Amino acid sequence: MDLNEENFRLLAQYLQQTLSPDPNVRRPAEQFLESVEGNQNYPILLLHLIDKEDLNMTIRVAGSITFKNYVKRNWFYDPDEGKVDKIHETDRTAIKTLIVTLMLKSPTATQKQLSDAVSIIGKYDFPNKWPQLIDEMVEKFATGDFNVINGILQTGHSLFKRYRYEFKSQNLWLEIKLVLDKLAKPLTDLMVATMNLATTHAGNKDALKVIYGSLVLVCKVFYSLNYQDLPEFFEDNMPTWMPSFHTMLTTDVPLLRTGDDEDAGVMEQLRSQICENLCLYAQKYDEEFSPYMPQFVTAVWELLVNTGIQTKYDTLVSHALTFLGTVADRNHYRHLFEDPNVLASICEKVIIPNMDFRTSDEELFEDNPEEYIRRDIEGSDIDTRRRAACDLVKILSQKFEGKIFEIFSQYLQVLLQRHGENPQQNWRAKDTAIFLVTSLASRGATQRHGVTQTSELVPLPQFCQQHIVPELERTNVNELPVLKADALKFLISFRSCLETSSVVGCLPLIVRHLQAQSVVVHSYAACAIDKILMIRIPGQKTAPVSSAELAPLASDLFSNLFRALEIAGSTENEYVMKAIMRSTSVLQEACLPFMGDIILPRLTQILTMVSKNPSKPHFNHYLFETLSLSIKVVCKTQTSAVESFEGALFPIFQGILQQDILEFIPYVFQLLSLLLEMREGVPAIPEPYMALFPFLLSPVLWDRPGNVTPLIRLICAYIRQGSAQIVAYSKLNAVLGVFQKMIASKTNDHEGFYLLQTLLQHYPMNELQASLRQIFVLLFQRLSLSKTTKYIRGLIVFFSFYAGKVGSGSLVQMIDEIQAQMFGMVLDRVFVPELNRVASEMDKKIVAVGVSTILCECPGMMTEPYIQFWPRLLESLIQTFETQPDGAGAEGDDDFVEVEDTPGYQVAYSQLNYAQPKTSDPFPEVADGRMFLVQNLAKLSATRPGQIPQLINKLPALHKEVLNKYCSQGGVQIV
Repeated sequence: MDLNEENFRLLAQYLQQTLSPDPNVRRPAEQFLESVEGNQNYPILLLHLIDKEDLNMTIRVAGSITFKNYVKRNWFYDPDEGKVDKIHETDRTAIKTLIVTLMLKSPTATQKQLSDAVSIIGKYDFPNKWPQLIDEMVEKFATGDFNVINGILQTGHSLFKRYRYEFKSQNLWLEIKLVLDKLAKPLTDLMVATMNLATTHAGNKDALKVIYGSLVLVCKVFYSLNYQDLPEFFEDNMPTWMPSFHTMLTTDVPLLRTGDDEDAGVMEQLRSQICENLCLYAQKYDEEFSPYMPQFVTAVWELLVNTGIQTKYDTLVSHALTFLGTVADRNHYRHLFEDPNVLASICEKVIIPNMDFRTSDEELFEDNPEEYIRRDIEGSDIDTRRRAACDLVKILSQKFEGKIFEIFSQYLQVLLQRHGENPQQNWRAKDTAIFLVTSLASRGATQRHGVTQTSELVPLPQFCQQHIVPELERTNVNELPVLKADALKFLISFRSCLETSSVVGCLPLIVRHLQAQSVVVHSYAACAIDKILMIRIPGQKTAPVSSAELAPLASDLFSNLFRALEIAGSTENEYVMKAIMRSTSVLQEACLPFMGDIILPRLTQILTMVSKNPSKPHFNHYLFETLSLSIKVVCKTQTSAVESFEGALFPIFQGILQQDILEFIPYVFQLLSLLLEMREGVPAIPEPYMALFPFLLSPVLWDRPGNVTPLIRLICAYIRQGSAQIVAYSKLNAVLGVFQKMIASKTNDHEGFYLLQTLLQHYPMNELQASLRQIFVLLFQRLSLSKTTKYIRGLIVFFSFYAGKVGSGSLVQMIDEIQAQMFGMVLDRVFVPELNRVASEMDKKIVAVGVSTILCECPGMMTEPYIQFWPRLLESLIQTFETQPDGAGAEGDDDFVEVEDTPGYQVAYSQLNYAQPKTSDPFPEVADGRMFLVQNLAKLSATRPGQIPQLINKLPALHKEVLNKYCSQGGVQIV
């Protein structure tokens, strides 16, 4: 693409269209931009467009976001993956030359996106391919222009913040050392100079805003550079940094106070970041930091006591409380907190005020329930006052359990008494009481089980019966919604610690609360149902809530759940959809009476609605899970129902595929596979499926990583059930093209092997025969060019599969036709040394059958040059039998996998738990691989008396002993 005005105009037009709310305008524009991103000069065009000052700012921002996403998708390139590098080398160089300068002079709206792009490029190219970056950044410090300096600091923050979470490695140390050598002193000098400027410009509000904005960024960069280890430079310069932190923490700047109660101003951000830096030093560099600890404890304490309850202070208060908790957790600072008066003062002045339910919390509860829930039960409350106060209570109650419990018991009585005097008016007192009990009682928790360890001093069952259950028993589900939510959350949190029968006994009350108008309340009710249905008692195989026990509630349960999805603000409520999924899973056939009237019509209606604009990934995932489950449940009792599902779902699927709704396409492929697999045994694939088949082979679908796994499964379902129709369509070459693409990729080579094994097992061999040699050539090419452990494992399993299905003689002949005596190299370099790497039980069985066949049915193995490998191959097979599985691939209780715990939802691919394919056994006639081996050895020895024992004698003693044990178990003799 040339850098000319016509292309600028065209690009601006398409960027404008990507902002359209109309998908018919937006999607074609997105597809066009995706189609040209491999063109040379495309990213340079984007950068020049972002730089055009006369262009509408909206288009420039859209361009900067498009550029950042382009870099995110394409900058990392692995040539071994067999994919095209979409960024030309000249463009890569040009981007790195232009981007820092462009970012620094850009307006704030585009600067942030470009800064993120720099950090993405830096992640892969810095320092080796972009050594000049740090020098470029440090140079700009000398300009004295704080708009430029802040841009550099923002980039540094974006670039270095990955040091906070990356695993330690030699390369990481070397990179951090390079950065420290070049940046630590200039950063320190900049901090000192900026502090001095703050004094010089003490009366200039605009200047102070920029100056303090710089100090915030300096402190953020400081945190990242100090995270992995305490750098020598910063240790030596603690006398410079720590007093500066103390000054920033304790100095009030009246000009920078804001009237805004919601958003943190620059002073709040600065103090918050300093508290975070102090936490880091207190946690990790305790010894070096200890001389400064007392003055900071005093400063943070005074800050907490004097800070208001406004929302803008929340992050600051949270970090300050975390600092106090960190100090309290250290035994050698125990003396600071031991005095009962100090503890009482902390509880009264710091903890209780920060546990109270504020007006701003109530507004969040009512106006932004999604955010409230995210903070309250999803654990994203890490920066909230309540969470930090709760954590401080946990630390103090572990260190001084008796004293703390005594102090808080008094507060608890006062709070509950205040609530009892006027429950309607004083409901906030009970809310604080419930939160306090939760904080005091919790000692350890997991996401799957909730709280698992509690303090013995807190009588949970008694508190639950007296104060929690009565809230749920009130007739009006819409009365005092915050306390309803508290009660439901209490049951969710302590479900594993309370008597299971009493928690399960609350289910009818919880189902009733699905009717609550409050989004938080009916979401918590749905969440509680999901968690209670997942309760498992150690040592018991059956769940406490079975299908039979849930069935009497099923009618109200499904009615209320689907009704909740009609309430404003909950049309795509992930908790409700998850509860529908879980209820269907537990009820199984007991939900059939509700399928026709309630469940399926509503699910298809919802799918039609959300496919127009997918926006809630988890909701969508649970929706497709529930559809998968419904198909399985209904078709299990009525196989012909698959046609009804196809009739209802095909038009929706067709729309999703035609409109190229990226988020849903991998799900559609999984459901199509499930429906097709439900037809196993039916002689032919219906025409609507076959009409779709050519489309499934189109290259554009395979270029999207998330489509690969579900598409391979779907293609394999076609091959299993309609190979004759594929022959009629002359589509074998296209299928083999897919195999070639898969096998060239380190990421997807296992999918290539799966496709190949399916072809061998189900496709007519007379049709496949002509392509086999080329297939083997491709396999060996990949072996020589890009060998990985995973690939070798896949290759061994495939060769074994081939030997078992087609014949070991055919395998040897095929390999030796490519190159004389190459099978010997395969045995020597692949099979013998690598056989015991095969891990899964099914793969081990395939290997057992294949290798036994090679040993016992291949004439070439009993003569030179291959007979020398016979004992070694047998030894490797015995070794494989005796290797214990590492358990890494062990499957858990599939019904109750937490789908949000599967590796993050992406547009890419999320496996549907309830649509997983059945594991097929290619050798069902073989019950035990060991017995198969010795039985075949016995048959072989009968035809070659005396020869086989001589070969077996070459085995190590231990392996001979194991083989004799197999023979005894199988009742066979090798003579």
